[in-house]
Amino acid sequence: MANTYFALIFISTLFLVSSCSDDNSSDNLINHQYLLIPDNHFEQILIDQGVDTDGTVNGQMLREDAEKISRLDLNLDSHFGDIEDLTGIEGFTNITFLSAVGQKLEDIDLSSNTKLDTLHLQNNYLTTIDLSKNTNLILIEVLVNELHTITGLEHASQLKKLNVSYNYIEDFSIINESIEHLLISDNLLTFFDSTGAPHLKSVLLTTNQLSSVDLSSNPSLETLVISDNNLVNIDLSANMGLTYFYASSNMLTSLDVSRNTELIDLRVDRNPDLNCIKIQDGQEIPSVSLSEYQELNEFCE
Repeated sequence: MANTYFALIFISTLFLVSSCSDDNSSDNLINHQYLLIPDNHFEQILIDQGVDTDGTVNGQMLREDAEKISRLDLNLDSHFGDIEDLTGIEGFTNITFLSAVGQKLEDIDLSSNTKLDTLHLQNNYLTTIDLSKNTNLILIEVLVNELHTITGLEHASQLKKLNVSYNYIEDFSIINESIEHLLISDNLLTFFDSTGAPHLKSVLLTTNQLSSVDLSSNPSLETLVISDNNLVNIDLSANMGLTYFYASSNMLTSLDVSRNTELIDLRVDRNPDLNCIKIQDGQEIPSVSLSEYQELNEFCE
């Protein structure tokens, strides 16, 4: 009887060990050979584009299929607004281009996609995004989301353009010596710091809540669009290459553009307390938009 009891214990132990071993093997298979793709719409697009070669929506795909892809455009097919979860994107380690526009993404982890140079994630529901591992990014389009923060930009040493318009950002500072074009209109900005971006050429800050900006560290600035804010004054003396300056619908009380001799388009109408815009003798600005009570003059009191 005792021998039978111990035999049963031995068999049970073997069964448990075997079961655990099978479970571990299954987990290892998922980790090393397969990627989990829990979002059926994401997987269907991968199937439609011939990326997921098994051709079946089964919540997984071969990791080697993902690693073959250098460009992933999830907007080639009629699946706008379908994808809620991009789990599995971590396996696409060789992509340099990613577009997932007009989907239902609330978060995304791109820490494994270190070769990315172009990123299109506009028209989603992202509230924050960390790009600290994406050091090769050149273009970032994340407009029309619900972003409050975007981090890691200081590591993108090749970044040229960032578009974060139509979000919910209140404070924005950027430290990036390569960025040239920054679009951050239609946010909730009360603070903007571009002192760490000395090579900026164009800045779009329309429709925010800014009462002041310091652009003295941006000598390469050519285009500044800052209409529809709360600006009381602005110093453009360091921006001598400025060609386009739009500051309509603010609260400016004075404005001196006498050092901005490259200006070809000036729009400062609808500033109720701005009557005189100072220019230098002989300065010609080809296109000017003023309210009827405003004038260009060499002498402004």
